[in-house]
Amino acid sequence: MADLKKQSIEDLQKSIADMRERLREFRFSEAGTRTRNVREGRTLRREIARALTELRMREIDLKRQNA
Repeated sequence: MADLKKQSIEDLQKSIADMRERLREFRFSEAGTRTRNVREGRTLRREIARALTELRMREIDLKRQNA
């Protein structure tokens, strides 16, 4: 997700919602079985955090510009 800085705010929010849904599916679909890719959950959480950080940085920049 190197292109986070290129995405619009709306696209970032859609990406975050999509990643959260994928993480939810990962958690619940594998509840009764052993997972093959155990790093997928960690990777998804990190991608979500990166996107949220970018979104927050943009919010802070907008506040600074308006002040």
